[in-house]
Amino acid sequence: MAIYPIIHKETGEKRILEISVHEITQWYEDNLEWKRDWSEGCASFGEVGEWKDRLVKKHPGWNDVLEKVSKEPKSQVKKI
Repeated sequence: MAIYPIIHKETGEKRILEISVHEITQWYEDNLEWKRDWSEGCASFGEVGEWKDRLVKKHPGWNDVLEKVSKEPKSQVKKI
């Protein structure tokens, strides 16, 4: 299931739609008054490319875990 933020074209009401990617096209055809709310679903400029830095800052022990896993036989894991 995928999550789609949507907005009503006339009222501006916002909702989150959880639906299969295979069903979303048909849903939009059946519900013409709704459209994708791209303001909710797009990464902002500050988020692109910084996920590693944010992950390490939020969970400082993450690299320690990755280092331990990387020592296992046949492991291809690398520290961030």
